[in-house]
Amino acid sequence: MSEPQLTNLALYLQRLGFDAAPAPTLDTLRQLQLRHTGAFAFENLNTLLGQPVLIDLPSIEQKVLHDGRGGYCYELNNLFLTLLQTLGFDARGITGRVVMDQPEGAWAARTHRLSLVTLDGVRYITDVGFGGMVPTAPLILDTDAEQLTPHEPYRIEQHADGYTLRANVGGEWRAMYIFDLQRQEDIDYTLGNWYVSTHPDSSFVKQLMVARTGEGWRRTLNNGSFAIHHMGGESERRQVTGVDELIGLLENEFDIRVPQHPELGGVINQLITIRK
Repeated sequence: MSEPQLTNLALYLQRLGFDAAPAPTLDTLRQLQLRHTGAFAFENLNTLLGQPVLIDLPSIEQKVLHDGRGGYCYELNNLFLTLLQTLGFDARGITGRVVMDQPEGAWAARTHRLSLVTLDGVRYITDVGFGGMVPTAPLILDTDAEQLTPHEPYRIEQHADGYTLRANVGGEWRAMYIFDLQRQEDIDYTLGNWYVSTHPDSSFVKQLMVARTGEGWRRTLNNGSFAIHHMGGESERRQVTGVDELIGLLENEFDIRVPQHPELGGVINQLITIRK
C-alpha cells in the first residue's frame, strides 16, 4: 500500500520558511518542528461548533494550508508525518495517553497522535500537535537525561508499559503523556479522533483550546483565559470579556482565519463566561 502524497508540498514548505525541499537531517527536523508549532496553531474550533474533524490528508491540507486554520494532533501530526516521509525521513505514527494535569499515576484513553523518527540509528519522538505544552524540538527516545528545547526542558522515562514524557514546568517535572511504539493503522486514528471530537466526556467538545509558539514565548487561550508565557519570565494573563475580542485574539495572536458559522458567536459567548 503506497503512502499518502502531499499535493501542496511547495506551499507547505514555503509556510515553514523553505524555498526547496531540505535534506532529511536532524537539523532539518529541528527546524521543521520549531517552525511548525509557530506557523500552525493548535485549535479545536470545529469540535465546539459540532463540525466533523476530517483527518484524511486532502481535508487536512485544505483546512490548514488553504483555509487558514490550525488543528489538533490527529490533523497536525498526520500532516507533519506525511511531510517527513515525503522528505525522506524514516518516520511512522504512534499514539499516547494524555495525563497532563492528572494525578501522578493516572491512566487515560489512547487519544494522542505523535511520530517516531529514526536518524542514523537514533530514535526520536516528534510532535507538533500537543497544544500549550507541545515540545518544540525532537526528543531522543532512548535516554532519561534532561533534554533542552527552544522552550521548556523535557525528559522521557521508560517503564514497563512504554514511556512517559515529562516537561519541567516551574521547576516541577510534570507528566505530559504516556506512549508506546505499538504499530498504528488508520482505523486506530479514526477511533481516537472520533472519541476526541464527538464524545460528551471529551474536553475538546466542551472547552476552547488554542496554542501557538514563538521565539521565547507560548500563547494559550483556554475558553476566555488568554495568556502569553515568557520563557524564564512572568506570564501575562487576561480574561476575555467579549465575542469580538476573542475573535480578534484568534486572528491576530494565533493567525487563525476564523470560520464563518451562524452559531460561532453564541458558542464563544458561553465559553468566555467559564473561568479556567
